Amino acid sequence: MRKRSISVLVRLNEREHAHLASQVQKSGLSQEAYLRSLINGYVPKPLPPSDYFAMMRQLHAIGNNLNQLAVKAHTTGHLDRVAFQQEADQLRRAVQHIQQAVTSPERIAEPNFTNPEAHPP
Repeated sequence: MRKRSISVLVRLNEREHAHLASQVQKSGLSQEAYLRSLINGYVPKPLPPSDYFAMMRQLHAIGNNLNQLAVKAHTTGHLDRVAFQQEADQLRRAVQHIQQAVTSPERIAEPNFTNPEAHPP
């Protein structure tokens, strides 16, 4: 049995429907989930870049390795400086890679001058 038994019909014009479809696609949610979020006062964020989850797994693995080194250092009273430095360097590279992936501008496609509706910059 469904938890939501009330159905609502909303009529949109072409422009509104196109905008809604675009926003839903960017969010990765279903249309219903997107609208429910808006009703509840939340604007869904766009999906993260495709390599976001791989980058997060990499950060978690590095964090786990650093934590294991810290536990070993606490237990033995000795820090393996070489292993720690390798993990710290890997963390630094991963953070730089994430910053580049998130903040670097992306090249746009060449303008389509054959489209009469396209506006010049």
